[in-house]
Parts: sequence; C-alpha cells; structure tokens
Amino acid sequence: MPNVQLPPKENNLFKRILKCYEQKQYKNGLKFCKMILSNPKFAEHGETLAMKGLTLNCLGKKEEAYEFVRKGLRNNVKSHVCWHVYGLLQRSDKRYDEAIKCYRNALKLDKDNLQILRDLSLLQIQMRDLEGYRETRYQLLQLRPTQRASWIGYAVAHHLLKDYEMALKLLEEFRQTQQVPPSKIDYEYSELILYQNQVMREADLFQESLEHIETYEKQICDKLLVEEIKGEMLLKLGRLKEASEVFKNLIDRNAENWCYYEGLEKALQLSTLEERLQIYEDISKQHPRAISPRRLPLNLAPGEKFRELMDKFLRVNFSKGCPPLFTTLKSLYYNTEKISIIQELVTNYETSLKTCDFFSPYENGEKEPPTTLLWVQYFLAQHFDKLGQYSLALDYINAAIASTPTLIELFYMKAKIYKHMGNLREAVKWMDEAQSLDTADRFINSKCAKYMLRANMIKEAEEMCSKFTREGTSAMENLNEMQCMWFQTECISAYQRLGRYGDALQKCHEVERHSPSKWTTGGKEPQCTPEAGLSSLQPGVTRQPRPELAQSALF
Repeated sequence: MPNVQLPPKENNLFKRILKCYEQKQYKNGLKFCKMILSNPKFAEHGETLAMKGLTLNCLGKKEEAYEFVRKGLRNNVKSHVCWHVYGLLQRSDKRYDEAIKCYRNALKLDKDNLQILRDLSLLQIQMRDLEGYRETRYQLLQLRPTQRASWIGYAVAHHLLKDYEMALKLLEEFRQTQQVPPSKIDYEYSELILYQNQVMREADLFQESLEHIETYEKQICDKLLVEEIKGEMLLKLGRLKEASEVFKNLIDRNAENWCYYEGLEKALQLSTLEERLQIYEDISKQHPRAISPRRLPLNLAPGEKFRELMDKFLRVNFSKGCPPLFTTLKSLYYNTEKISIIQELVTNYETSLKTCDFFSPYENGEKEPPTTLLWVQYFLAQHFDKLGQYSLALDYINAAIASTPTLIELFYMKAKIYKHMGNLREAVKWMDEAQSLDTADRFINSKCAKYMLRANMIKEAEEMCSKFTREGTSAMENLNEMQCMWFQTECISAYQRLGRYGDALQKCHEVERHSPSKWTTGGKEPQCTPEAGLSSLQPGVTRQPRPELAQSALF
C-alpha cells in the first residue's frame, strides 16, 4: 500500500503520539493512535500502526507490538519511520544485528536522519563494528559540524581503531574552537585535554604528552591525575630525579597507593634490599598511620627480617581488630618459609592470649582486649583453610563463634570452609545463618544465593535474590534484565548437574543475547561475580552499554 499523507489534523495527532512516546505517556499515545486509526481512510496507515506497536512494546505487550509494527511495515515499506521503529523493537529484544539491518534500511530512505544515525552508531559500538562506527560518526560530523558530540564521537572512532594521529588532529582542531579563558574552570574542557593526553600516551608520544600536560596544567581540574601523568612520563623519558620527586609528593598525598611506591623504586633505581627496606621505613615514620609502607616490605624481606617485620605488622592489626588482615597477607602464601613463620607467630599469639592476655608471656604493660583473641582465631581459621587443613580451620572458627555468636564474618568463614571441603549443603546452612544476621546486606545475600546454586537449590536461590530485585516481576526475569551474569552462569551449571539440559540451554541463549561474541575483554572471557551486588562485574571488565534503556526521538 503506498504511503498515505495525513491531513493537518491527523498529522498533528501523529506528532502528539511521538511526543507521548518520548515522555513515556504510553496510554495517551495509544489514545491518539486510536483516533487516527478509527478513521476508515487511515485505518491502515503504516507509520501510525508502527508507533502503536512501539508503544505497546513499552507496556510489555510484546506479541501485539510485533504484530502492529510488521503490519505497519507491510503497509508502508518505503517509510523510514516504520523501519526505524522495527529496529527499535529489535533492539529492545537485544537482537542487535537485526536492529542494525533495520536502521540501514531506514537510512536508504532518509540518509540524513540524525536520530537513526545516532542509534546506528550506538549499536555499531555495542557490536564492536569499529569501521562502521567510524563511517556513521563521519556522516554525523558532516551533518552537524558545530556540535561537540560530532567531533568527539569521530575522534573516539579513530582512537578505537588505533589511528592515533588522526584522532589527535581532530581533538586539537576541535579544542581550538573552544573559547575558554585561561583563568576559568571548565570541567568539560578539562576532560577534553585529559582525553587528548591519554591518546598521546597510548601513541607512545611521551615527550609531547609531558609538554601538553604542563602547558594546560592550570586548566585541568583533576590535579592528582596531572601529577600521576607527570611521574609516568618522566619515568618513560628517563628523567629519574624529577620523577622521584613527583612520586614522593604523590605518596605524601596518598600513602596507601601501591603504584606510587613502585614508581618511586623505579625512579630511585635502588640496587640492594637494604636500600629498598630503608625507603619504606623512612616513609613509615613520616606516615605512621599508613598500612602500605609496612605491608610492602613483607614482599621483599627474607628470613629473620621478615619475622621481625611481620611480628610488628600482625600485632598492630590484631589489636585494632582488622577483619581483612588475612586478605592483605594472602599474596605471601606462595612462599613456604613465610607461611611457616606466619603460622608460628599467630599460633604463639593464640596460646599466650588465652593464658595471660598478652601476645607473649614475657610482656608487661596494658593487656590486650578480649576481641584480640577473636581476630587471632579468625585469622587462623582462614590460614588453615588456605592450607587445606579443614578440621583445624573448623576448630578455630567454632571457638571464635562460641565466644562471639553475632559476628557475620565468622559464619561466612565457616560456610566457606565447608564449601572447600565439598559439603555444599552444610555450606549453604551456615551462609544462610550469616545472611539472617543482616538481611539488608546485599553482598551476603548474593553470596548465599551463589552457594545455593552450587548446591543445585535453584528455587531457593531465586527467592533469596528476590529480596533485592524489582517488585512486581519474578526475580529470574529481573536478574536477566539486569544482565546479572554470575547468577545466570551458575544457573546453567546447576541445571546441567540436575540433567535439565533444556533449561540449561535456554539460559545459555539468554546469556548469549546480552553477551555477543564480539564483546572484547582483552582476550579473556568476562568473569562475573556477586562481590559488589546482584549485577556487578569484576574490575577491569567493562560492562556493555544498555542501548534499550535510552529513550530516543524518531526525528
């Protein structure tokens, strides 16, 4: 059916449909659709049918939505609006390849439509079609050369393709058009300069990067990052004395950042172990409350020197009550000599604290608080669990629980020990006990759900997660919508162990739909964990954008 041009009255109604869609007034939009379609002359109007389908999709009526959009497209296959709407519908179902085809068909009919080009570029970067992304951004730059986003988007495309020279030319040309007084603080201009510098560093233009950051230093808001870039570039250029001063100043600002110590060691070119240890001792005196200058020497020191430093480090942390102490020291467990020293020291502390409330029976002065023994036993439970001596680990964690039965960390550790023993049902029991002590803790809730899935308790895990998912929808649906991949992958394994291969395959398809094969993570598969909540990913893995959440106008 050829395109029917709407008369002024119906055309105004159609514009109101678009406005209602943009403002999420979907019921009003359907009313206006009905007003147009109820007229026999326009009952088959393709664009109105397509918009009705798109609006129904937003109301959760997916089957009806597809029916109306396809009908609208059949009635007016030459309409860019119908193709665009069909693409939006495909995108909402995460069928990104199909959506891209629809957008391309729409552009054949209206090649200069800005919104379609923006939507296309968004999906191209989603699917890592970098060449196509660059072409689309170039079209947008030609159409809107005065817009900031046009220049930045095109520069980013070249940057991602590692064409650093072209990216820098574009950024510099755009920067020169920005009228920013030197004395004025402009955060967007500051970020533009920092991005420009980042491209220089990736292109190995170290001298240019240093000169650039020094030239525009006063106009950059993030002063800490400026110093970090200076230190890095001075090291790359071999200007070690200047680099050492920069890293010393950075340590004075933040004495807990391990990267600053690494940079300082490289700049000072320390040759002997004594020199390296002396540097940390001097910094520790300047910053007595800092942990890093006392922790890092433990990586370096051998034998008796290690025993001396470790003794001081452990005593301070046990006295203060530091739950993550074992995590801080876990990286030392590759060395059997250091493991034996740690074990000897901590077991002696426990024996002495039980008898006289001191770390050593030969000490005098103020006695240790009762909580010190608790944290020593907690540490020993983690220590023996790490070594695979589970019965000893259970003895220590049970002793700690007997003295303080309200501490969540103790039950969490007991569950972990049972998990390592292979007794998953018992692990779930104790993790559930930990969760019951603080039902508002999302971390424990997520861990408990993960343990339940490992024990093939899928229904119970879903109920556990439902405490933090959106009301009105099932937990499984909401977790899928949030792309909570750790939950989905654990579900797949649980279904497979139960022999429910159809359910496992269905879950695999769900994961594949929001984790396309073109998603690059530095050559590694993305590893999803519940450590930071229901829908988090490990540091270093970038979460893919959610284009279906961005409402966009059709024109």
